[in-house]
This record gives sequence, structure tokens and C-alpha cells, in this order.
Amino acid sequence: MTERLFTLAVWMSAALVAVVLVWVIGDLVRLGIPHLSLDFLFAAPRDAGRNGGIGPILVSTVLIIGVTLTAALPLGLMAAVWLAEFTTRGHALGKAIRLSLDVMAGVPSIVFGLFGNAFFSIYLGMGFSILSGGLTLACMILPVFIRTCEVGLAAVTDTWRQGAAALGMTRTAAIWHVLLPAASPAIAAGMVLGIGRATAETAALIFTSGYVDRMPESLWDSGRSLAVHIYDLSMNISGGDTAADAAALVLITLIVLFNMLAQWLSDRWLHRRLVA
Repeated sequence: MTERLFTLAVWMSAALVAVVLVWVIGDLVRLGIPHLSLDFLFAAPRDAGRNGGIGPILVSTVLIIGVTLTAALPLGLMAAVWLAEFTTRGHALGKAIRLSLDVMAGVPSIVFGLFGNAFFSIYLGMGFSILSGGLTLACMILPVFIRTCEVGLAAVTDTWRQGAAALGMTRTAAIWHVLLPAASPAIAAGMVLGIGRATAETAALIFTSGYVDRMPESLWDSGRSLAVHIYDLSMNISGGDTAADAAALVLITLIVLFNMLAQWLSDRWLHRRLVA
């Protein structure tokens, strides 16, 4: 009886999560689909976003995410490799870095926004720009990405390392051709979590990338992300709810596409290292 009750509770929990997800997405589809069109996707917003489209905002969002991933992925992957392969559990510096990462993962996004504004926008002179917003988001996703990749590398059994050593591979070659491909599911999971948080971020970008809704000409221009645009339409613009629903549907679609791309790139690139 206990086993059956536990199994029923597990299935009911999974079903509840699925129902909530379908409810949210279904509500957005119902409210947003009537407003979606090619003109909405490519045109510039008019009348404070009530009319027109989200073309410049989509471009700004993609550029911000591009800057974020370009800055965070190499740095995060190298930090994870160092923590997993070059330190021990009792290593004082490693323990301090792990504790710092865990604390940073729980820091509210508004704090990262204030830091990004003070450091990137003011101290480094980047101002309200796509570059400033992307680098701020990179700081936000690094803790989760590093810890996820570290756990994935640590989970790779020592037989992989011993096999690489038996073949005469250097430590660098073993990490690049053996350990990273073996840990690719964890790396992909870290990328998915990071992309999801960065794409849906609002508070940090208000202080760094800004509110400007025109087409950006460079990374030094201010740019409004989709999440900020949705917030502005919902909270500050009377009559902007319909456009906000359509933009939210586009944002969810964009997150799904980014996640699928991250998974595909991880499988294609990292697994190819095994046969390289």
C-alpha cells in the first residue's frame, strides 16, 4: 500500500507540473496568436508598443544573448574544468570558489543589474548598451553553468581518465577529447539553464541595456530585450496587454529554439571529439 501511494503521489506531481505548463502556454497561445503576423515580427513598434511589431527588439534580444554566451561559455567551461580536474575537495581555494559560486547563484537579479550599471555602464564607460547588458547576464549565468559543468565532469568515472593515460594522451588532450564529450549532457544542461535565465531576464537589463526600442546599429547601442518590452507593455502602457501576450509567446518560442540549438550543438560538437 505504501509503494502504491508513493507511486500515485509521484505521478500526480508530474501530472500537476504538466497541467500548469500546458495551462500557461495555452493561455498565451489563445491570447497571443491573434496578434501574431509577419509584420509583428519584423516591423518596428509604434504608439509605445501598442501597434507595430517587435523587429528591433528581437534583434536586440538575440545580440544580448550572443554577447552573454560568448563571454560566459568559454570562461565557465574553463573554470569548471579547473575545479573538477585540477583541485581536490579539500583544496582551500577550490572550496572558497565553490562557496562563492553557490552564493552568487542565489543573488537576486536586481543586484546583478546594479553591479552591471556601476561596473560596465559607468566605470568601464559602456553606458546603456547591448554589450553592458550581455556582460551583466554573463555574470548572472556563470555560477549555475560552472557548477553544473563541474558536477558533470566529476561524475565521469576514473576509467575514462585511466584509459586516456594508457593511450599516452596528455592531460589537455584527455580533457578535450575524452572528458568533455563524456560530460556533454551536463554541459548542455548548464547551457539550457543559462540561456533560459538570460533570455527571460528583466531587472538586470533595465539598468544596463536600457529601454530604447529602435534598431541597434552596434553592440554599443542601447537595446530593449523582449522580457523588458513585455514588462513595459504590461505595467506601463495602457492597452498594451494584447501586444504583450504576443511578445510573450514569441519569447517562449525563442527560449525553446535556443535550448534546442544548445542541445544540438552540444551533441554535435562535443561528441565528435570522441572520434577526432
